[in-house]
Amino acid sequence: QLQAYGGGLVQAGDSLRLSCAASGRTFSSYVMAWFRQALGKEREFVTVISRSGGSTFTTDSVKGRFTISRDNAKNTVYLQMNSLKPEDTAVYYCAADREVSILARRNREDVGKYEYWGQGTQVTVSS
Repeated sequence: QLQAYGGGLVQAGDSLRLSCAASGRTFSSYVMAWFRQALGKEREFVTVISRSGGSTFTTDSVKGRFTISRDNAKNTVYLQMNSLKPEDTAVYYCAADREVSILARRNREDVGKYEYWGQGTQVTVSS
């Protein structure tokens, strides 16, 4: 089970850190990702991190502003969001999958490839 939290209403240029806590004792066995879904749009890939945290991949629109990290001892994955823009407004979801192959470019952005999803947390960025 995944529980995402940390969203809120912020102004453009502000920072926010999202967290996603996982239950169970096998968190380190899962590749973790963040997706987002703006109102009226499809869910889109944001970033993903390998099981050890040694590899990350991030979509171009947030590269340099968003950073994914994880703490396997705390069963938590984070999304640090800096220099937020109004176009970052969306519900943010964390996702998990056991297969290392999910990190491949052809898989990591595919919503249907992920095994588990959190409930989402709303991020609203005002201009």
